[in-house]
Amino acid sequence: MVVVLRLGDASHAYRELVGGPLDGLLLDVTGREEDALREGAAPSTEISAHGPGGRAVYGPRAADPRFWDWQGDTP
Repeated sequence: MVVVLRLGDASHAYRELVGGPLDGLLLDVTGREEDALREGAAPSTEISAHGPGGRAVYGPRAADPRFWDWQGDTP
């Protein structure tokens, strides 16, 4: 399921990041294919365990894929 928020004329899809350094933030996944959504994402962040340039890895929660749970950090 995709959460769709309508802001004016634009529609965007988001996933809520749960746990880790980006806990509580919304990740814009507008336009991503379903296969990519099942894989999750690793957004770069300066506050990962690896510092600037590191990435926080998040994947979809099996019970509710609107939420992506933190799986760890990577350089």
